[in-house]
Order: sequence, then structure tokens, then C-alpha cells
Amino acid sequence: MTVTTRFDRKNIRLSPDRYLGRTFYFLTLCFADRQPFGADARLASWLIARLRKDAVSCGFHVHAYCVMPDHMHILAAAAAEESNLMKFVESFKQETAVVFARRKHRELWQFKYYDRILRGSDSPESVAWYIWLNPVRKGLCQRPSEYPFLGSFTEIGARLLKGSEASAWTPPWKKKQEPMPR
Repeated sequence: MTVTTRFDRKNIRLSPDRYLGRTFYFLTLCFADRQPFGADARLASWLIARLRKDAVSCGFHVHAYCVMPDHMHILAAAAAEESNLMKFVESFKQETAVVFARRKHRELWQFKYYDRILRGSDSPESVAWYIWLNPVRKGLCQRPSEYPFLGSFTEIGARLLKGSEASAWTPPWKKKQEPMPR
């Protein structure tokens, strides 16, 4: 007897029109089953090259990125009012997943991805440093400059990474919540 499990996937996306136009986005894309695919230097380098290509073709500036062993972070800004974040991420994930599956016979990406549309209280510079300090927090290096799979595709991001001090930012979902009053 075969048992089929049906998963109802919760839609975690906002209305599609919220992903259009000039704004900043913080993205987290996880590898399938949180496998450490990003620890493979060739794969990580290839993902970075593909990210650059898809960012250009979809009209996005990538100010910060980091490929970690089990996930990837991206700080992207739409270059035009027509730029569509959902199409950018779907294009990147689909193109890389197809090639990876053909070569490795495995899934590359987790089904969903996480996004945050930056608000006025979210400094893009602080979010970039949060991304670049991820390998430091995980003990993979002492300084971001020692980690080969992070950087920026923009002049602004590259200057920030080379010349500034890290500024603190904690994603809202990682902040400790105040207990509810009784």
C-alpha cells in the first residue's frame, strides 16, 4: 500500500505588485534540505556568476551577496520601475536548478525563499554588513575579506565593503520579542 502525503504550502509572498519598482530587497535562498552545497568552491563561484548575469538581465543591482554552505543572502535594489523581484529570483533559481539537476541529479534549492522589502528603518548599509558578516558569525573566517564567496556587483557596495566599519542590523524576525502583558 502506498501512502501519499499531501503538503499544503503556505503562500508567504505579498501581492505581486509589491515586488515591482525601485526598492531594496533582502533575500535568503536556502539549498534543498539545507545541504552544504555552498561549501563547494566551484558551485559557489558558479552561483555568483549566474547571479550577476540574472541581476543584469532582470534589472537589479546586487549591492551585497554571500554564499554560505547551506544558504545564500542577497541585498538587491531594483534598477527601474519595471524591475520585478519575483521574476529575478525565479529566473535565477530555475536556471541554476536545471543545470545542477542535470549534472548532479539532485535538487539545488528549497521550494520557497525568504524576502524582506526594506523599510525606512532598515539601512541598506547595515543590511549589507549583516550579509557580509554572516561567515564571521558562523566561524568560517575572522573578517569578511577572508571569505571568497561574498561581495558586491556595484561600486557603492564594493566601496562600502572595502572602506567602512560594519554597522549593526538584526533582522526583525531574530530580535527578541517582548513578552505580552497578561
